[in-house]
Amino acid sequence: MICGIPRLLLPSNLCTTSLGTGPCRTIYSFATRDSFKSSRSLKARYLQPSRIQVSRALDNVQNNAQSVRFISTTPVHWMFWERDRKGGYGGKEKHSKKEMIRAGLKELRGELAKWQEEVKEKFECDPLLIRPGDMDKMWVLKENKDLEEWVVTCDKDHNEGFSSGAVTLSPTGHGLFSGELSTQVPKDGVVKKAGYVNMRSLRPRKSFKRETYLDWSEYNTLELRVRGDGRSYLINISTAGYFDITWNDIYSYALYTRGGPHWQLTRIPFSKFFLSSKGRIQDKQCAIPLDRVVSLGISAGDKINAPFRLEIDYIGVYCDPDHTEEFAYEMYKLPKFYIY
Repeated sequence: MICGIPRLLLPSNLCTTSLGTGPCRTIYSFATRDSFKSSRSLKARYLQPSRIQVSRALDNVQNNAQSVRFISTTPVHWMFWERDRKGGYGGKEKHSKKEMIRAGLKELRGELAKWQEEVKEKFECDPLLIRPGDMDKMWVLKENKDLEEWVVTCDKDHNEGFSSGAVTLSPTGHGLFSGELSTQVPKDGVVKKAGYVNMRSLRPRKSFKRETYLDWSEYNTLELRVRGDGRSYLINISTAGYFDITWNDIYSYALYTRGGPHWQLTRIPFSKFFLSSKGRIQDKQCAIPLDRVVSLGISAGDKINAPFRLEIDYIGVYCDPDHTEEFAYEMYKLPKFYIY
């Protein structure tokens, strides 16, 4: 029933949509002008259920259609659609056209030099040969310009906690990821859990800000040389793709530090990383697409209210000839129409 009129009795040029869900949803109608011209004939044709009810219903249809015409109110349209890559965090800064032109002209020389190097590499056609046992350092944190390739975020940035962190140079001249972790929850009645600090590398880009990927398909192990404080951290490898359903795909594995004054060399096979999305471990796991790596991050969130300190020398990828495992987690695929 739509406003007292059975749905099957409505003409074909009168379409309906619903606002809300459940038995209390409101039905709005959208009609063309031709249907309004024949509204009197429609009244005379369907007066049998209830004269007063049908008359009021048609008046409501004509009044509501003018105010909400061509507006979709069904929640299906945004059920699986992500509006923003960051999930609503970190709004875009507004700049005037003059400021954008000035900033673009400042970067033009550097982008042209980068494009020139890309053209030179294209014509040289020098293939990258990787032999077993080779290691390639992707990030070496020894200078201030190396720290510009990393971004640090925490719950305090979004008023969702009281943790803080930063990436600086240590007195020994290495990258230092440090801060203070706090699980205290703000008293706003919305946030239920808090306590994380994350450092993440910037996405690789070609000349003129074109997005690209890191290709680690010839390697099978992640190598880090770090000096920690005995706490556990989480390594995150992002493989965000083009479609919004893959924007939050992150492969993670734990990094255990032993503390003390000595450096430790940690090698983690890529086959050990597990898939998660928006902080939830996925039931259907798969291996990392190593040819589409977007960024790498390290998170501190072990629920210990205390300062943390992780000194990083370099982060690289390693080709281990003795490691042949492709994926560490066995998945069971049930047959179709299986009842359990």
